[in-house]
Amino acid sequence: MGLRAVVFDVDGTLAETERDGHRVAFNRAFRRLGLPDRWDEALYGRLLWVAGGRERLRFYFDTFRPELRADADFIGRLHRLKNLEFRRLILRGTIGPRPGVCRLIRELIASGIAVGVATTGSREWVEPLLASLLGRDLSCQLGAVVTGEDVGRKKPDPEAYLVALARLGVNASEALAVEDSQNGLAAAKAAGLPCLVVAGFYSVGHDFSRADLVTDGFGEPGRPARVLFNPHGLPVGGLVTADLLSELCRRATLQGRCSR
Repeated sequence: MGLRAVVFDVDGTLAETERDGHRVAFNRAFRRLGLPDRWDEALYGRLLWVAGGRERLRFYFDTFRPELRADADFIGRLHRLKNLEFRRLILRGTIGPRPGVCRLIRELIASGIAVGVATTGSREWVEPLLASLLGRDLSCQLGAVVTGEDVGRKKPDPEAYLVALARLGVNASEALAVEDSQNGLAAAKAAGLPCLVVAGFYSVGHDFSRADLVTDGFGEPGRPARVLFNPHGLPVGGLVTADLLSELCRRATLQGRCSR
């Protein structure tokens, strides 16, 4: 039947939210509680291998600050403050979309292809972030928005993608995932989805050998995306487009059938 839906990850995919948003918000939360801790870009890149904000805080304090003996109440309070600070960054408009993402989503919707979101982030910041990045008119046209409140397991578990597919009413062979990380790619593949990886700031060193296409962005006129891995030999031409994703889905699905 061809491509009927595209499901996007949020953090690092739609915007560089990890470096420019979450990391900054964690540091502001530390400051509000009078803690000396500050996460620079390099340290935060290491911590990103731990999925989930609370889990990341737990790992950090257990590993780097065991003398603090941070309990669940303390972690919860700190995480709530971090989400509050992140929402403030969103409302100030300090986080912008990655170049080309709004163009691509408009193209997909105009082509009759449903667009969804699959993230394990908190709904309290996911919804305002989508409205800020895409604009309210475009964000209201998303067919499904799956957040951490909708699932019990975080990526690389495929649950978020499976829920998104069910809500969109499509099979994995009719859909495609867009991710930026190794954990996200693993989640998409576990759900049976072809996957475009749009590598970002924290993707250096990730294993994308299972991806169906890897670029360094979505591309805009005058700002072409570079192809980093293209196992299906697709003619990318510097822009990730609705037609390109349709052909990517077709070739990936056909290859999957032939390899079984």
